[in-house]
Amino acid sequence: MLVRLARLPPPIVPASSFSREVPLVSHIVSIQTEVRDPVAILAACRRLGLPEPVHGTAQLFSDQATGLLVKLPGWLYPVACDTATGELKFDNYNGSWGGEEHLDRFRQSYAVEKSMLEARKKGYSVSEQSLEDGSIRLQIVASA
Repeated sequence: MLVRLARLPPPIVPASSFSREVPLVSHIVSIQTEVRDPVAILAACRRLGLPEPVHGTAQLFSDQATGLLVKLPGWLYPVACDTATGELKFDNYNGSWGGEEHLDRFRQSYAVEKSMLEARKKGYSVSEQSLEDGSIRLQIVASA
């Protein structure tokens, strides 16, 4: 999963307008995702057209998992999002009981939604672009 974030400060303004110029800077960021925010989990589910997550305990094949339960397409057991630890607990039997690509899309959607929520809390504007390789580019711009 790769989420590309670009934060662009205000464009360079002529020196006559200010005492110094502000450089234009871009950053590419990869995010290691811990799934902790229930609002972003719900937003990720909605983005993917999944049922809304419910808090509970799921019986997996040989264990139980408690947290926000997310039902992924074609998965035998739900994914439990432990918001206290940020861990995802699941049993897909190495892909036999659910395709890993669905979990990857959920993680990616969560990272995008969480990034957008946090940026908007700070008053930044956010735009999103889906790329051909399946990654998503977010452009986060700080207000001047």
